[in-house]
Amino acid sequence: MKKFVYADNAATTKVSEKVLSSMLPFYTEGFGNASSIYALGRSAQASIEKAREQVANGIGCEAKEVYFTSGGSESDNWAVKSVAKNLAKRGKNHIITTVFEHHAILHTCQALEKEGFEVTYIPIDDKGYVNPCDIENAITDKTALVTVMFANNEIGTIQPIAEIGRICREKKVLFHTDAVQAIGNVAINVKEMGIDMLSLSGHKIHAPKGIGALYVRKGIILNNLIHGGGQEKGKRAGTENVPSIVGLGIAVEEACNIDNINAKASKLTPMRDRIISELLKLPKTRLNGGTENRLCGNVNISFEGVEGESLLLFLDNMGICASSGSACTSGDLDPSHVLLALGLKHEVAHGSLRISLADDASEEDVDYIIECVPKAISTLRAMSPLWERIVKGE
Repeated sequence: MKKFVYADNAATTKVSEKVLSSMLPFYTEGFGNASSIYALGRSAQASIEKAREQVANGIGCEAKEVYFTSGGSESDNWAVKSVAKNLAKRGKNHIITTVFEHHAILHTCQALEKEGFEVTYIPIDDKGYVNPCDIENAITDKTALVTVMFANNEIGTIQPIAEIGRICREKKVLFHTDAVQAIGNVAINVKEMGIDMLSLSGHKIHAPKGIGALYVRKGIILNNLIHGGGQEKGKRAGTENVPSIVGLGIAVEEACNIDNINAKASKLTPMRDRIISELLKLPKTRLNGGTENRLCGNVNISFEGVEGESLLLFLDNMGICASSGSACTSGDLDPSHVLLALGLKHEVAHGSLRISLADDASEEDVDYIIECVPKAISTLRAMSPLWERIVKGE
């Protein structure tokens, strides 16, 4: 039997045993509606509030500042649209973001532009980092919000969030960060880092899909997302998904434990670096994103003369699950906007491979990746007329 290696944890992770076992009772014995006043309902509500405390403790805020959502995309939309609509009433219709945000931010900003908002898209350097000075220089008296992702989902670069937060605080501009990829990899304290709003998602940290959270600093007005009930302080109607909320609480508690963060980094960083070192031995390859301040499990390499989709299918046939870009747009044949923002040509961006390891990765997994990827690249290049022209220097 061929070996199976799941190396696409930036797309999603498997639910951990601890999270799953915490959720199961709420499908059977503890199935009560949290809005009901009898004991079964009150017990469910108490479990929700415990999870809210766990999320708050994980990121350094108060429990009443945490709202449960369906995931990162909803949290991003809710945060950006609420601030934009509310502060536009005061003449602040300018938003600052970056060119390599997740599409949940980019598409939201583009939708707001159609409504008359002005958006500034800050560039990144060729290593995938934002210069805080560019943020500072872009702020005007019309700026309502700055939104910059904590860590990029494709190339794994960790941004200078605390510095950006300091600038925003000095300029009295609200600061939101999409921390979906950073949670569990970086110690986060929203108060110390000057973060006013933060989005996170459960399925990146071994909780189920369809659950996430939004931190909103006390004093910021959050518009109703869904009307129809009093859930989430009246801001998001709908019977609560108690099992998933409980699972998220456990997942955040585990992921944000500083000892677990350090242990994960100590284990995965050498694995990541070994994969990078071995794959860069292949000709006409390049690492996408810098090596400093990079997620410990992220590898993103471009191979000239290879189509990313073909590479993924080839590796899948060998038992390896990986990605060529953002999982949310994996059906899109356009080159990754993140890689284009780095300055890559379209044909080079098309040939990218993202490998993202989780804390259960083994040295045997790394060995198998290092064994299989060069074989796949060699086979695909042998079939590629483009590679032949590249070799000839045409």
